[in-house]
Amino acid sequence: MNYQLDEIDKKILDFLVENTRMPFTEIAKQMDVSAGTIHVRVKKMEDAGIILGSSLNIDYGKLDYHFTAFIGILLTKSNRTHEVLKELQTIPNVIEVSVISGKYNIFCKVRAKNTEDAKRIIYQIDDIQDVMRTESMISMEEYLSDKNRLINAVSI
Repeated sequence: MNYQLDEIDKKILDFLVENTRMPFTEIAKQMDVSAGTIHVRVKKMEDAGIILGSSLNIDYGKLDYHFTAFIGILLTKSNRTHEVLKELQTIPNVIEVSVISGKYNIFCKVRAKNTEDAKRIIYQIDDIQDVMRTESMISMEEYLSDKNRLINAVSI
C-alpha cells in the first residue's frame, strides 16, 4: 500500500514523535480538528506500515548502563547470517543489529554496565557458531540519536 503523507499526517506524526502517549483528543484540540480525524489518520498510517507501534526512550545511564560499544561481526559463512541474527536477538544487551556490506557482515550496538560486563557480552557474541571474529568500538559520547528526525524532510 503506497500511502502519501499530507501536512495533517506530518503534524500528527510530529506530536506523536514528541510524546507517544499524547491523547488523540489533545492532538485534535491543538490542530483544531476532530479527535475522530486523528484516530482515522493514525489508523491509516498504522495500516500502511508507516507507524509501527509506539516506544519509550529509556535513559540507560540512570539504570547503571554507562558503557556503549559498537561491534562489527565477521562471519565464516554468509549463508548463516539469519541463524546468527537469531542468536544475537537472545542477548538482551544487544540493542540494535544491522546486516551490512563492507568489512563486516553484521554490526550491532551493545549497552553494558562497565568494561567487565561488555567483555562478557563480547565473549558471548564470539561464542556464536560461525562468528569468525568481532571488532569493538567504544562510544565516548552519543551526540545524536533520533530515529524520527527524517520525518520533517519527507516530501509531500
